[in-house]
Amino acid sequence: MEAAAKVSSIFIYPVKSCRGISLSQAPLTPTGFRWDRNWLVVNYRGRAYTQRVEPKLALVEIELPDEAFSEGWEPTKNSFMKIKAPGMSVLKISLMKPSEVVEGVSVWEWSGSALDEGAEAAKWFSDYLGKPSKLVRFNAASETRLIDPNYAPGHKTMFSDLFPFMLISQGSLDALNQLLREPVPINRFRPNILVEGCEPFSEDLWTEIRISKLSFEGVKLCSRCKIPTINQDTGIGGTEPNETLKKIRSDRVLRPDTKPQGKIYFGQNLVWKENPSEGHGKIVNVGDPVSVLKKVSSVAEAAA
Repeated sequence: MEAAAKVSSIFIYPVKSCRGISLSQAPLTPTGFRWDRNWLVVNYRGRAYTQRVEPKLALVEIELPDEAFSEGWEPTKNSFMKIKAPGMSVLKISLMKPSEVVEGVSVWEWSGSALDEGAEAAKWFSDYLGKPSKLVRFNAASETRLIDPNYAPGHKTMFSDLFPFMLISQGSLDALNQLLREPVPINRFRPNILVEGCEPFSEDLWTEIRISKLSFEGVKLCSRCKIPTINQDTGIGGTEPNETLKKIRSDRVLRPDTKPQGKIYFGQNLVWKENPSEGHGKIVNVGDPVSVLKKVSSVAEAAA
């Protein structure tokens, strides 16, 4: 089968709403790429902080050891995530799971317990944000966060918004940027997979794709919040690209036969169709070919 595109970049965001990491390869797990949105900053009530409310999170840089992206790698007591931000000392978080559990953590519709990364991390984020905060880690041993069964029954995620993977094509970004006075980089949209070589907005139609030998389902167009309007280098918000997206990518434009809800769409949410016959090598690499196995014929037919 001829490739429709190829993977041009891979991104993960270990701490939700903080800066992403660009990778050359990423091991797959059923809840997303390994380490993606495993951690969350919460307020004193355990509610998730995101850039919607705390845009300063855009300036928080995350580093993981290179070997953390090798298949089968397990952390030792010398394995750390490093967290940096303007005016702050470097915070080191052990990649070994902490033992303390904190109850009443919530992100969107989900609530449950999580692992508490401790007093030093809490003080660091409290000082940086200027309000009481904690850093918590998803507790996969005791918690499951299921995806909306209307879109992907049986699939699960950690602290991502709604789905374990999100894909955007370079063509779509280029088409948008041609309409903007000031072009925006891909980091405004926080995808996991950027592909190139296909027509703009091709990904809207993809319902089943193969990346190398790994199968994914396109389950829902990604509806966008205000985060794309936040400059990820400064943490300062504006109105674009959402104002332009409203003109070309709103539900009113793309789905004229359904009642508009004021949504704008950019990107396709994916789940991995885990297949035991895939064997080892469940890793996505930059350069991998993307083949389209199934697609709908128009964007109005795509799940949204």
